[in-house]
Order: sequence, then structure tokens, then C-alpha cells
Amino acid sequence: MSVCVACQKPLEVELEPEDYDEDVQMGGSSSGKAPAAVPETVPDDVHLNCGCHFHWDCLLEAYQITECPSCGKNIASTSATGTQQVLCTLNNEGGLQENLDILPLLTEESYLKAYPNERKCRAFLEFCREGDMQAIVGMLQGDNSDSDEDEDEDEEMADDDAEGTADVGIDALLRYQDPIGDMQSGLHAAVQAQSREVAWLLLLLASNLPLLEFPPEVFQEAEALGIMRGLTEDKTDIRSMRDANGKTAEDVAREVGGVWVTGWIGTGKLAI
Repeated sequence: MSVCVACQKPLEVELEPEDYDEDVQMGGSSSGKAPAAVPETVPDDVHLNCGCHFHWDCLLEAYQITECPSCGKNIASTSATGTQQVLCTLNNEGGLQENLDILPLLTEESYLKAYPNERKCRAFLEFCREGDMQAIVGMLQGDNSDSDEDEDEDEEMADDDAEGTADVGIDALLRYQDPIGDMQSGLHAAVQAQSREVAWLLLLLASNLPLLEFPPEVFQEAEALGIMRGLTEDKTDIRSMRDANGKTAEDVAREVGGVWVTGWIGTGKLAI
């Protein structure tokens, strides 16, 4: 069996105890005690086109943009569309995937390694891309629960500071632009995902769009979630933000079409 060239360990990873099958952990025995859970492993093999094998985390730790961190060979190639790619064969708990381009993931992780303080902003932007309203609202609300975890608040804040991922303000989340993704804003991302629900939320919180332009349902939902518009006049209007190609969210809407064709394009909702 091949081993990871970085750590020389088998190309597998042991699942955490909480991931084991509950039936195994809770099963009875003649002694009345639960039997010891047998460690379960799953594949963890990134086979690069140079022939080297890595664990995923080992590759991230040693990753260099176009070269294998072990043998030094060029692992990048050009796709049919002319863009750079890094193809590999990935075998993990999700199954075997051949000719998988992992360059976007490697680029993301490398960026976060260099700028860990942007991790929360990037997570917020990804939720906008996915149209995940629940996750977006959760990030904006923060953790206001009165659970026992509150006892560890100071310790968790210290850990966040140490990792460079301390909490960022709502304004920073709402107006973040992706430096490795064509400088897209959350509104660009929501438009690309054709998520009107996310777009309305971003317009409510990060634009100067007159409140009379919003459907009553938007206010009802925002009130139910405990979200209100603050002062926006002295802040950048998210509708004015342009990506690296000079496009506003409305320009993207014109390209995407779909849900934006009626009542959005040319009305001032997506561009000032």
C-alpha cells in the first residue's frame, strides 16, 4: 500500500469516536459494559499527476502553487477553456474521483493560511454563493444563546485571536469582496446563485434602496429573524460595488437572466 510522501503514513484517516456507528458504541456485552469501539478508517489519498501521494491535510501544509512539494515536478496543466488546473485522483470517504481539479480548493486554503483573519468573511461569501439564507442569518446574528458554552466565551475568544479568526463586524461581512474570486461581493454571489431571498436581505442591510421598494414579506421575515436596517448613508452601498471586470450585480443579473428578468434589471434594485 502506498504511503503519504510527506508523513510516510498509510493513506487513510481514522474517524473521530463520535463518528462511529452508535450501534457499535452502545451495544451490550456479558459484562454489562459497552464493547470498545473498533477504530474505523476511510481513504485519504490525493494522487497527483506527478505520481506522488499525499494526505489532503499534508498536501495543504506543504502546497506550492504549481509544483509538487515532494518531487518538485510541475503539477499544473491547461484546461480546454485555457484556464490553469491541477488534476488529481482523489480517494476519500466520498469515493474515488478521477481527473478532479483541486486548484480552486488549494488556492482557497493557501489564501486562508496566509490571511486567516478573512476566514469568516469568506465563509459568509460562500453562503451567499450557495443561497444558504439560514447560514447567512446565523452569521449575522452571532451566537446569542444562554447555553453552558457561555462559560467558555473568554477562552474561545482567546483561541480565535490566536488563530487570527477573531470576530469581524457585520459591515465587514456584508461588504466583503473576494480577492481570489474576481472581487465579487455577496450581492454578486446571490445574483449568480439566483437567490432573491439573499439579495433582498443584502439590499436591506447594506444598501440605501428606499424602504418603500421592499415587499412587505421582506420586512416580516426580517422582523421574525430580529434583523433591522441600521444607518447606511455613510457606508458603501453594496449596489455600487464592482467586481474585477468592472461589473455591478445588475450587470451579472443581465448575463444570468432567470429570476432577474422581471422587476429587477433597470429598476435600481441591483445598481445605483
